[in-house]
Amino acid sequence: MSRPRPSLGRWRLPVGAVIALVVAFLIILFGTLIGPEGTIQMTLGRGVQLAETQYINALTVGALYALVALGYTMVYGIIELINFAHGDVWMVGSFASWWVITSLGVSGPITDPVWLVIVLILAFSISMVATGVLGVIIERFAYRPLRNAPRLAPLITAIGVSYILENLIENLISDSIVTIPRPIPNTELNLGLFSIGSVNLFVIIMAVALMAALHLFINRTRLGRAMRSTAADRDAAQLMGVNINQTIAVTFFIGSALAGAAGVVQGLYLGYSQFQIGFYGGLRAFTAAVLGGIGNTTGAAIGGFVIGFLEVTCNVFGYGKWSEAFVFATLVLVLVFRPTGILGQQQGDRA
Repeated sequence: MSRPRPSLGRWRLPVGAVIALVVAFLIILFGTLIGPEGTIQMTLGRGVQLAETQYINALTVGALYALVALGYTMVYGIIELINFAHGDVWMVGSFASWWVITSLGVSGPITDPVWLVIVLILAFSISMVATGVLGVIIERFAYRPLRNAPRLAPLITAIGVSYILENLIENLISDSIVTIPRPIPNTELNLGLFSIGSVNLFVIIMAVALMAALHLFINRTRLGRAMRSTAADRDAAQLMGVNINQTIAVTFFIGSALAGAAGVVQGLYLGYSQFQIGFYGGLRAFTAAVLGGIGNTTGAAIGGFVIGFLEVTCNVFGYGKWSEAFVFATLVLVLVFRPTGILGQQQGDRA
């Protein structure tokens, strides 16, 4: 009797991701070598060097969008609400990190590793807790009273909360761009096949670590199981003893805390913030969540990286002004031919 072959299903996603990353690099390399006029504009060696830089930028931007997209998809998975205020929670997180870093007297790169670690821990901790509490407050006073109302009511409320947060930051803190000191020295690190800036490496590692922690939390903890059961069937979960209000509040706290972490990451990478940045960036992150499969945390993360690569690829080919059109055109095409997104919406175990 022949032994059954091991299933290759679990390897399909990692192998597909590796292939997609390789193809993305080749596309960026082609765009670097071939100018908008269709002529070769540099040597292969120089093109590979520039392509590496753009490739790392795409990964960094994609990691930022993925962190914010996770909050969108978690909230939708639990209560089927598009929380349009989530992008502005991200914006509040960036201002919180700006306040923490400047209050500590940081004005530039920190050379003392111990002090650098302390500053980063305080920036992430305070920003994530502040935005997490903000998310719980928004859920408690803006969304919970409308939980059984027609879907249009909480949707309009979410837009209203978004404008409230923007106006609060605009009038109470700043109506223009604020500069966020970047404490991490941006040195080039040689990793063998390619070089990467220390800031980019930190941002990517931090984002991937937070995504992995979220995945383990959802699948290995009691609260995570409560979130998945609530997403699958809220009434049945309540009958089985799940505290629905607590579970939804925890979901908002975690999603908003991830947005706060994205706010810190944005400051470390871009070095600035502005009260409207949550609207434009949040719209891209929402697009990433829909592109990957709204309600699917893995799909949201993948969608964030896809959006990051689309934006950078448009810039490489000389069509940076058209990047938003390409991003949303890609979204439309995906939704036309695969309405549930790249990975599809999870039904039984989404969060």
